[in-house]
Amino acid sequence: MVYIDTHSTDVYYNFGCEYYFATEKIFEDTVFLFWRTTPTLMLGKYQNLAEEINQSFAKENNMNIVRRMSGGGTIYTDLGGWQFTFIDRDRENVIEFRKYISPIIAALDNLGVHADFNGRNDLCIDNKKISGNAQYKLEESIIHHGSLLFDTDIEKMVNATTVDSYKIISKSIKSVRDRVTNISEHIKGRDITAEDFKKAMVDSILQANAIKEIYKISPEDDKRIRELAVEKFNNWDSIYGRNPKFNIEKTGRFEGGKISFKLDVVHGKIESAFVSGDFFSTLDAKDIESALVGCAFDKESVYNALKEKNIDRAIYKISAMEIAKMIAD
Repeated sequence: MVYIDTHSTDVYYNFGCEYYFATEKIFEDTVFLFWRTTPTLMLGKYQNLAEEINQSFAKENNMNIVRRMSGGGTIYTDLGGWQFTFIDRDRENVIEFRKYISPIIAALDNLGVHADFNGRNDLCIDNKKISGNAQYKLEESIIHHGSLLFDTDIEKMVNATTVDSYKIISKSIKSVRDRVTNISEHIKGRDITAEDFKKAMVDSILQANAIKEIYKISPEDDKRIRELAVEKFNNWDSIYGRNPKFNIEKTGRFEGGKISFKLDVVHGKIESAFVSGDFFSTLDAKDIESALVGCAFDKESVYNALKEKNIDRAIYKISAMEIAKMIAD
């Protein structure tokens, strides 16, 4: 096993590391990474961002958004959580979770924390989730990565990954606390920091897997990783442009009346729009609709498109910003 410490809390850099060591800097032995990030929402490869993430809350709280190259669901993580990655040469061409989850279970057991694999892709303590896992193939490598809730802000996780605020209010944080837990709550007899936890986990896994090398990222590696971080992860097309096609209907009730939009969104851009309602306007419906066609499906882009049509003056007592927030906030 080769252990690599990325020394970074930048999610795009860390995913760049995964890509680099899976496709360009190849080791015959298993590569192991253990890393964390500033507050981040990690979207699954096949997910629709608009349905999975509360974008306004994420923006207000300076959360990164990234789309993984693996499937699965949206994960919230912060400096109270950890991610782990195993990169192998793909000799068997199969998805196999237990092989990579077993070392994590053993390392937790050494801390007195008894976790179980639920048979699909989660690790649980007393039937409460502490880890989600995903796996995918990249060229001739297989990448397995997973999350570990150590001391994650559960309330922010709920607010950031639930679009409909009424669900948060009606179900409350308690419903989520019944289904997830932080590992720190299950370490008995001592208080350990997130850094202490990392050291204990890494030491345990390296000792159990006969480490052959601790590899230090070189300046040349670092330069290429930063390039890959931008090319593959930290750009609009990777995050928003890979959204699947979806239909959405949004309705708002304002001082100037009711206004509704039915939209077809393809790869993050509005392909068609239909407006209805009891509002008053000096514009034809087709003029309002055409302003949105080809526009990126995000609040600022929608706002700018509507401003170009002078919506603030053309629609009675409904502003361009009010419509933009209604559509894409």
